[in-house]
Amino acid sequence: MNTSLKGMLLTGLLAVGTALPAWAALQEGAKAPDFVAQASLAGKPFTFSLKDALKKGPVVVYFYPSAYTGGCNVQARTFAVNKEKFAAAGASIIGVSLDSIERLNDFSADPEFCAGKFPTASDVDGKIARSYELTVREGSSGAKDTRGQDIDHGFAERTTFIVTPDGRIAATVGGLNPVDNVNKSLEIVQKLKGG
Repeated sequence: MNTSLKGMLLTGLLAVGTALPAWAALQEGAKAPDFVAQASLAGKPFTFSLKDALKKGPVVVYFYPSAYTGGCNVQARTFAVNKEKFAAAGASIIGVSLDSIERLNDFSADPEFCAGKFPTASDVDGKIARSYELTVREGSSGAKDTRGQDIDHGFAERTTFIVTPDGRIAATVGGLNPVDNVNKSLEIVQKLKGG
């Protein structure tokens, strides 16, 4: 089997595997683990602190498998397009993956995906994802992203947590396709704002 076919198969399996329900993830009412991580916004690295972000309102913490892969590209684009609706509901967004900060500098600035609208945080060892009780899988040799570059990291399952300013999880959104994940997350933060 040639390497491009292997890469396409891996990408397809990754999309299917990350669409499975988040059975083990922290659930509504649980205390959200605080974290500080290297992040990127519009290609510029900075230190993201969940505790500091929560001072401004609810935070949508969304874990995704990898920058520059099919479903993750769609999800990032959908969050970017809807960023103002999240902001109108008082919520901010942070994407978290096991990508290096160098990959996230590109992804966060890419006009096709994050478009500089929200930051993405680097969880290279999967420690943050595991603290939210998410499954982290090892990467596969030869995996390529949609740019044809090697994916040299593991993958966290696609799950989104809506965290309220008191540090509690208001909702866990998993088991949905990338667009529905974003739409459900938006619906939840709008309901939070409404009361």
